Amino acid sequence: MPGILKQRTTVVWIFLMLATVVTTWWLAKDAFPVRVGTVGIFLIAAVKVHLVLNEFMELRQAPKSARIVFETWVVLVTAGVVGIYLAT
Repeated sequence: MPGILKQRTTVVWIFLMLATVVTTWWLAKDAFPVRVGTVGIFLIAAVKVHLVLNEFMELRQAPKSARIVFETWVVLVTAGVVGIYLAT
C-alpha cells in the first residue's frame, strides 16, 4: 500500500476527493456567506479541472502551446463565471 501512495496520480486522485468533500460538506453548508462559498466552489472546481487535464488527460506531456491554450481556457472561463456571478 505505501508504494501506491507515492504515485503522482494516486496523490492527485486523493486531493480531488478531498476537494470534493470540501466543496460539498464545508463550503456548501452555512459555514460561510453564500457568495464566499459559491466563489470558493468555483475556484476549487477550476483547480480540479486543471488537475484532471494535467494528470489524467496527460496534458502535462503535451506540447507547450496546447498547455498554454488549455490553462488560459481554465483561467478565462473561471474568471468569466466568477465575474458574472458576482455581477448579478
